[in-house]
This record gives sequence, structure tokens and C-alpha cells, in this order.
Amino acid sequence: MPLSRRQKMLFFSFTSRLDQPSPSGYTDCKSLSNPKDMKHDLFPASRPLNAAVLRLDRDGRIIAANQRAEALTGKAKSLLLGKLLHQALSRTDRAEELAALCDAALQGEVLSDIRLLIIDPLSNAPEYLLATFLPLPAPAPGKGFDGVVLCLSSGTDPLHLQKLALNSMADGVFTIDRNWTITSLNRAAETITGWPAAEALGKQCSEIFRSSICGKSCAIAESLYTGRAVPNRSITFQNRQGETIPISISASPLVDPDGNIIGGVETFRDLTPLTNIGNQIQKKYSFDQLVSNSEAMQRLFAILPEVAGSPSTVLICGESGTGKELIARAIYHSSDRRTQPFVAVNCGALPEALLESELFGYKAGAFTDARKDKEGRFAAAEGGTLFLDEVGDIPQSIQVKLLRVLQEKVYEPLGSNTPVKTDVKIITATNRDLRALVQEGKFREDLYYRLNVVRIQLPPLRERKVDIPLLVDQLIKEFSAQQAKDIVGIAPSALNILMRYDFPGNIRELKNIIEYAFILCDGGYILPQHLPDPFNSMAPSPETAGETLRNRSLTLDEIEKQAIFLSLEKHRWKKSAVCDELGISKDTLRRKLGKYNLTRPFTDKGDAGD
Repeated sequence: MPLSRRQKMLFFSFTSRLDQPSPSGYTDCKSLSNPKDMKHDLFPASRPLNAAVLRLDRDGRIIAANQRAEALTGKAKSLLLGKLLHQALSRTDRAEELAALCDAALQGEVLSDIRLLIIDPLSNAPEYLLATFLPLPAPAPGKGFDGVVLCLSSGTDPLHLQKLALNSMADGVFTIDRNWTITSLNRAAETITGWPAAEALGKQCSEIFRSSICGKSCAIAESLYTGRAVPNRSITFQNRQGETIPISISASPLVDPDGNIIGGVETFRDLTPLTNIGNQIQKKYSFDQLVSNSEAMQRLFAILPEVAGSPSTVLICGESGTGKELIARAIYHSSDRRTQPFVAVNCGALPEALLESELFGYKAGAFTDARKDKEGRFAAAEGGTLFLDEVGDIPQSIQVKLLRVLQEKVYEPLGSNTPVKTDVKIITATNRDLRALVQEGKFREDLYYRLNVVRIQLPPLRERKVDIPLLVDQLIKEFSAQQAKDIVGIAPSALNILMRYDFPGNIRELKNIIEYAFILCDGGYILPQHLPDPFNSMAPSPETAGETLRNRSLTLDEIEKQAIFLSLEKHRWKKSAVCDELGISKDTLRRKLGKYNLTRPFTDKGDAGD
């Protein structure tokens, strides 16, 4: 019959007379855990067991018992033989439950680690025993099971406590032998991988852990070959259901008491909760495809829906690479014109004659080779949005025609004198100072004011470094989808390097750096060595850093150098602020900079603010 939860967690008490622990070298009932390996002579004198063992026949009556069973029950073997289990244990009130456990074992089910509670009469203290019911195969093949073997071992046995500790861990743990065969798997590992230990044991680790580093980058292989631990490597693997799970792993050699490497052990932690938190944060600080946690961008996100709902012209200003077209597309996607075309024109990339025909189109015969009519970008964007990038580079002859479009909502194709009505929302962008161009006479003042109805100023990335982690995460997801690479994030050491850089190329430069890292990174997390020069030379080697931390403390000079460098980074290398914080003069700071060879990374400029 099927066992209930109550039966599998059976608790009972009885008077016990446990003698002293067995001598070292005794084995426990785990050696009997495979029914196929069991024989009928269960208690040879040459192999005493550190557990109470009872053998029951098909009727549930005891037909053999070892000395430990006599001590545990307080009954001589002659009084145990022929008794039912509940009689031997003096628990007639548990007869049905004990019989159900025996019946299940006779059907071939192995019942392990069932907790039994006993009360020691000497101390009157409760003590847990672990019961394992094992089916005993019949002598003749195919004849089913001939009986049951019951093993009772102490719940305070060191080996059992180690197993409890491993199964209580939130981190997954598994071991392999030198043939890459899985030899153990804790409960957390079962949960994270989706593989029960009974099915995973004996399989190759690559069959169970289909990870992004299986093969040439295997952490356990590295630990076995080097004889050293491999700590905190972030990777991904596929669980039994085919889901990609981000995990952090550490691997070490498995060494026997004689110092021989007999296999490897790996611990791993599921990073999915951290990834989910990151996704929630990104969702909170995003608008369309834009992500930001900076105050300036958050204020911008707050007004973008209203800007999108307005027919007014929008002027987006900012340095090259700050994401002006992304802002334009976000406005378009949030507007009621989002089902109509979005047409982008780079005005600075086209010569004057070509730009006019591209914007307004032309009629057949307007110029040589104009054999048929061609519509322009205004016509292509009809009912939708027209994005004019680098609008500050438009020649003055075309500025006049653009002004007419903005004022009267009409234009004339090249070679035609018939006005064409247009209904488009115009969004413009520039990395130039249009006001200065107006003063220089290079940009029409009336056009400037027509364009500058709604002005959006994008801050450079160096002024919103708090956004770098969000942008990096977004770029990694984008490239992972494009390149089908199993890269899930960036290591803190690599991110710290990026956080110290000013990014003159802004988001475009950051995107190029991450794209380069995708070329070198096989999977898991982007590390400092995956970054392009000079970023990859900024991080110390793990061996050097680890050796320093393990073997010695920092000297006074090293502490001083670190304090000065951190203060310089904190104040963006403004020496006055550093002197005030550290309480030293500028002359002293200058000497220290020379002594420790401290120079500002990635720039040849002088110190701002000094």
C-alpha cells in the first residue's frame, strides 16, 4: 500500500539500553543501500556493523539480528527471533504503521532516513534514530523479494551529521571522481538542477550540468589540474527542464587523508533571485528602451509621455553618442502616431543638392536622370514621425524650405511649384550649440525658435555614471539575443573598471566596449580580461591579489597610496578637495603623487577645478 507522510515520518519511543559506541572501523547500514549487492549472510564476523540490523521474512517476523540490535532493544536474540517488528520494539500502538513500512519494502521500495524517536531511560532525553528499510532480493532471479533488512543508526553519528549539514545548505554541492562521474549530490543541488540524486549519481557531470563552461573552461577540471581551488566564477547552466539558470560556482580538488586527489567538489549558488531583482530595478528605471537611475533622466522620463502626446516640434541636444535617436524613438513609440512610419534622416551625411531631394522628393525632369517622380522623406513619413539628426549641419538654402514646412505645413518637391500638404511630427537632434551658430550667422534665428519649442538636453554619460550598471545589463541582454551567447552579466571587478572611466564617446563607446567583450567571453560573466585595452590592464591578476591578501598585511606606504588614490577617484582628481579631505597641503600631495606614481587614468587633461 502507498505510504502516507505520517508513516514516512514515523515517531515512536521505547526503552533502550545502548551500550558504548562500536570500535572504529565498523561500517554502517549505508553499505547495504543497494539491494542488488545484498547477500543472505548479512552479519559476518569480519565485518561488524555500527548499526542495529534486523532481518525480517515475508511475514514481517525477525529471523536474524546483530548484537547492536540486542543492545538497542534490550532483548536477547532468542527473544527477538520470530517476533513482529512492533513486538520487538515494544510499540504495539505503531503496529499498522510499521507493517506498512515493511510491506512497502517488500514491494521493492527503499525507505531511507526515516526518523524514529527513542527515549533513553537513563537520561530521559530524546534521541533520534535513522531507520532504513531495504528490500532483500530472493535467491532465485525474478522471484521478487525474500524479506526486509532494517538498519537503525544513531542520528548523532558524525557521518550523518555531515549529510544533514550538506542537505541543510542553501547552496548546491556535488562531487565527482576522476572519471567525471557524479558521486554525491545534496538536496539544494537536486532543487536547482531539477535532477534527483538517484538519477544523477553515476552519470557524467556534463550530462547533468550543461553549463556555459563545460569543456575547455571547466572549473573542476582547472582545480584538478592545478591542485588549487577555483573561487567565485559566475556562469549559467541548463536545468532538467531546459531553463537557463545563472549560478556562481566554486570548485576544489577532493583529497583523501593521504593527500591524493580522488576527485573534485563544486558548490554553486542560484543567482536567479538577484537577476530578478535586477530586472525589477531596470523596469522601474526605464522608459521604452531607455534605462536610467539618474535624477536628470528620471525628470526626462516623467515628461516624455506628455511630449509624445503633443504635436509640437522637439529639439534633442546632447553630445555624440548620448542616445538622441533612442529618445526620438521613445517619443514616437509613446505617441498616437506609433502605428505610422518613423523615418530618420542624417542631415550631416548628405550633400546639399542630395539632401533637398531626399527631404522633399522630386518630379520627373527636375534634373538629369530624373526619369520619374520620387517621393521624399516627408512623404514617406506622412502621418508619422520624421527624425532629422544633425539638424545643425543643414545648409541655409534648405533651412528656408524647412522653416516653411514648420510654419505652413506644406512643401514643394524639387522641380514642382505645387505645394504639398504634410502631416508629420518633426523631431530634430544636434550635438552642436545652435544658439552659437545663430550668433555666428550660420543658422537662421527664426528656424532655431521654430525647432526649439520642446528642448530636451541629454547629459553625457560621465555625469550619470550611476546608469552604467543598468546600461551594461541592457547591452548584455541585447548582444546575448543577437549573438546567441550564454553571457548573463558582468563581474564586479570589470564593472568597477568601467565606473572609473569618463566615456568621451558616451553610450556609443560603452556599447562598443561590451560588444568587444562578447568576442572574448565564452559565457557566464564578463571579466576584466575580456575588456579592450587599456581597461584589461587595470585589474590585478587574481593570483597576485589573492597572494597579497593571504600571506601579508598592507604596509603603511600601501595604505597611504590606497587612501590617496581612493580620495582622488572620489573627488574626480580635484586636488583641492583631496587635500581638504586628507588634511594635507598641495605640496605634500604633489610629492605623494610622484612617490607612488599616481596618474589620472584614461585622460591627458589637467585636474578639473584646480
